[in-house]
Amino acid sequence: MSDLIEDPIAGGSAPQAQGQKTHPKKIRVESESLKKLREITAQAAAGGPPEKIAAQKAKGKLTARERLSYLVDENSFQEVGLLVESHCTDFGIKDRHIMGDGVVTGFGRVNGRPIAFFSQDFTQLGGSLGLAQAKKIAAIMDLAYEARMPVIGILDSGGARIQEGVDSLDGYGEIFYRNSKYSGVIPQISVIVGPCAGGAVYSPALTDFVFMVKGVSNMFVTGPEVVKAATGEEVDFETLGGSHTHASKSGVCHFVANSEPDCFRQLKELISFLPQSRYEAPLPSTTEDPFDRKVPLLEKLCEVDPRKAYRVHHIIWWLSDEHKFLEVHHDFAKNIVVGFIRLGAQVVGVVANNPAHLAGALDINASDKAARFIRFLNNFNIPILTLVDVPGYWPGVAQEHGGIIRHGAKLLYAYSEATVPKVTLVLRKAYGGAYIAMSSKYLGGDLNFSLPSAEIAVMGPRGAIEILYSKQIKEAKEEERDELKTKLAKEYSDKFASPYQTASTGSIDEVIEPAEARIRLINAFAMLASKRKPGAHNHTGNIPL
Repeated sequence: MSDLIEDPIAGGSAPQAQGQKTHPKKIRVESESLKKLREITAQAAAGGPPEKIAAQKAKGKLTARERLSYLVDENSFQEVGLLVESHCTDFGIKDRHIMGDGVVTGFGRVNGRPIAFFSQDFTQLGGSLGLAQAKKIAAIMDLAYEARMPVIGILDSGGARIQEGVDSLDGYGEIFYRNSKYSGVIPQISVIVGPCAGGAVYSPALTDFVFMVKGVSNMFVTGPEVVKAATGEEVDFETLGGSHTHASKSGVCHFVANSEPDCFRQLKELISFLPQSRYEAPLPSTTEDPFDRKVPLLEKLCEVDPRKAYRVHHIIWWLSDEHKFLEVHHDFAKNIVVGFIRLGAQVVGVVANNPAHLAGALDINASDKAARFIRFLNNFNIPILTLVDVPGYWPGVAQEHGGIIRHGAKLLYAYSEATVPKVTLVLRKAYGGAYIAMSSKYLGGDLNFSLPSAEIAVMGPRGAIEILYSKQIKEAKEEERDELKTKLAKEYSDKFASPYQTASTGSIDEVIEPAEARIRLINAFAMLASKRKPGAHNHTGNIPL
């Protein structure tokens, strides 16, 4: 604010009535130092030159500070490092006095919760990363780690700043190191709202969640021109590294938005499910959804043929508070579904087989997807609900040669390692090694339930009888074989695949009433709530799988 000084004329020696008090008149004067401060900060906050800002807007993109305004609570953002400049003396960089060095860093509140941010500014040298920018990002990550709060990176950059040579590469090293060191300690989220190329892509890949925007975001190690020169393949930016590619094929992207505002809305929703750090649990919410609400849909599921497809999302919606479910990795490995719900107002992570794709079987991508999500949940004290309807592992030469054994083992390891509360519900079928992998009792499941119509066995009844009774089936008359197979399959199912038989061995804790499933799950997680104290568990980073 401006200085307040006394007016010597107004406060002079004019005669006063006896006992009358006078006060010197105050006038507002702006000091030169304060005027200079305001000019410099305004110049720094303006970002790049007007023509660069106009070009950014012409692409339908927001500026670095506008993006933060969509995220943070009003008047809550505290910027850090506003006046930092590059120390590079080559190619006229130093003479341009680019204050902020192409990135906005600081702290703000999102729905009242403190969050650390960095937002790259494409209007300043294309948001390219130099050593000064890297040090700003590293500093805000260090402060977030010390203060135990999430860090969100908004990336819009042309990559390493070639004018700074190896210094820019060293800058990426500073960031990658912190991504890895702080993994599993504080939530790290990347938002791609422009190009992200070369070494820059590895920082988002090391974070817990990646957001992309249709038609705006691109990620690739080498661009289309380099690909063509090296391999002869012709490909455009969107096909090579657009949001659809990374959401459905590579699995790099977890969430896709239709616009930047939509992206930030989704990001706020995700943050509502997360704790501040590994030393806290997610905050409970309030809900008007009664905990004893029945789930009649599960009664209908018990009547469905085990071979018939359905979307497991319907089961998740019916079980969750207010039928809300935030799905993660919606377009990748659709045979398994992962995401966040609330049960009895408490945050729970869901892992569920999806019979609508590949019959819900486990394959390489599904194993990787689920395993990494489970490790995130375990790092940040979020209980795990596993919904099982799995026929086994997906067969084929491509799967075997691609390493289904190695990738499938990641899922086994993740469940075995997890010490958060784990509750499992077998919906319809659970066969073979896939039954074991899906948080079975002897893989560390705390409470394992089953619906009365579930089949739990080494393999499906029809496949089993083809092996066990092959001679008897071959000897039967052709017109009698179907009837014989049906009879033998039922006998096998009743004796070896019944949930009651599994419960008798202790592999299932209880066979439950389908409509009562929501009540039973809420009670189970409530009972397990004090199983582990946040922060007391061994620290394991959320390594990309």
